[in-house]
Amino acid sequence: MQQAPGDVVLYELYVRAFRDANGDGHGDLRGVIEKLDHVASLGVDVLWLLPISPSPLLDDGYDVSDFRGVHPDYGSLDDLRELIDAAHARGLRVITDLVLNHTSADHPWFQASRRREGGKDDWYVWTDDPTTYAGTRIIFTDSETSNWTFDEARGQYYWHRFFHHQPDLNYDHPAVRAEMLDVVRFWLEFGVDGFRLDAIPYLFEREGTINENLPETHGFLREVRRLVDEVKPGAFLLGEVNQWPEDTLPYFGDGSDEIPYLFHFPVMPRLYRALAEGSVAGIRWILERTPLPPAGCSWVVFLRNHDELTLEMVTEDERRLLYAAYAPEPRMRLNVGIRRRLAPLLGFDRARIELMHALLMTLPGAPILYYGDELGLGDDITLPDRHGVRTPMPWNDGPQAGFSDHPAPYLAPIDHPLGGWRTANVAAQEADPDSLLHWVRRLVRTRRSLKAIGAGRFALLDAGDDRLCLFAHDAGPGSHVVAVHNLSAEPVTLELRVERAGLWRRVLAGGSVGPDEVSSASEDATWLPVRLEPYGYAWWSHGGVWTS
Repeated sequence: MQQAPGDVVLYELYVRAFRDANGDGHGDLRGVIEKLDHVASLGVDVLWLLPISPSPLLDDGYDVSDFRGVHPDYGSLDDLRELIDAAHARGLRVITDLVLNHTSADHPWFQASRRREGGKDDWYVWTDDPTTYAGTRIIFTDSETSNWTFDEARGQYYWHRFFHHQPDLNYDHPAVRAEMLDVVRFWLEFGVDGFRLDAIPYLFEREGTINENLPETHGFLREVRRLVDEVKPGAFLLGEVNQWPEDTLPYFGDGSDEIPYLFHFPVMPRLYRALAEGSVAGIRWILERTPLPPAGCSWVVFLRNHDELTLEMVTEDERRLLYAAYAPEPRMRLNVGIRRRLAPLLGFDRARIELMHALLMTLPGAPILYYGDELGLGDDITLPDRHGVRTPMPWNDGPQAGFSDHPAPYLAPIDHPLGGWRTANVAAQEADPDSLLHWVRRLVRTRRSLKAIGAGRFALLDAGDDRLCLFAHDAGPGSHVVAVHNLSAEPVTLELRVERAGLWRRVLAGGSVGPDEVSSASEDATWLPVRLEPYGYAWWSHGGVWTS
């Protein structure tokens, strides 16, 4: 049976941090191969690898110095091909990050451009006047004061939307567009199953605009989609557009000519606001302004990832609330966001961690799990930038947590009494049937068993009590799910009226008291008696469980 777009579950990992197979202190592709059974055991469909290309690693690989290779710390193209084959044998698709917008300043293209050599004079965006494109926002406000940096060799300023060591490519140059399309072709023909397309709103620049979401950008993305459909129809394309849903929506195109999967960034901080306030109001507000994607497309949702938890799209009052609740120390903050992992954000509170995952898995869209969050892994806020949420994966309680045989790997495993390698490691949690790891597996398996979630129509129900978040999914006769979540630190009791008569089964519960089955004598509705403990949740299914 063909998978519905929203039925996909992704797992995001940083190769450098996952498993070091050769003992040099850096995770590598062979290490990922060693641990693919762990990934597959989670029940996910797509494995997303953070950048693996050659790079000086000033931005963990998003500063690419060669678009057609593999970083030597991570292995070789042959290792990547073996990883793809091994993943396919386990039913996993593999996508890689593709950084379209910029390169490393070390890239040979930029070195040639700054010296006006090799016909690459105009492969980047240069000016004599650093007031050009005034009004364009600076994204990394903690580290950059301008989008222009002066280059001594060239005697001009170059444009960069991110770090100054990441100059933007000039997509107005036909040779640049042709080269990047050839990069897409190279990797698809190599065997990757698709891409997470990084920072796609910023490809073109025009005076008098904010230099985001320009028509020319959509034109190039349509070229990318045509090439993908020609080389590998059905390849998985996920676009990073960190904007409001109405501004992101055009990147779906008509559903068949641009990007089929797009991140829904603004929903994430509203989940944390809901938990801090004990109220569904923020979730309701953002979902009511979220348009439906075209047929064959899906939003993509997540709790945390490799970057800061962005607070760009919240009000000042919301930002103050979220900083106070989740990042009271200034060093926990970065740019306009919070640089913490999921478990420490939630105080390592198992009930709240489960609740947030339950919300994630019933939101409209395809969910992402970030490596280590299935263990309740902690972070290290003493590390600079986002490094504190990109630390080694703990596999056991041995030396270097089983990540590496090297006595001093690139970063030490997290050492924390609650989220450190002694307890938040795979071996310990495998041995404990009540561990978070086993619970996450059950959660994903339950979601995947319910046809309505990911494939059906979605509605946010009104419980008459803002402490409750009620999601309904309807995939037609015999396939309905209602998910009830208590956002508060207080127990809540309700009689939930659902517009389906017949047998309802409780298929997932945490902190929930009540019968496992309810059958109604009514011809048009059923009343579900629900008592939720603080941060409790319960998923009810009507019409049986779908197993495809």
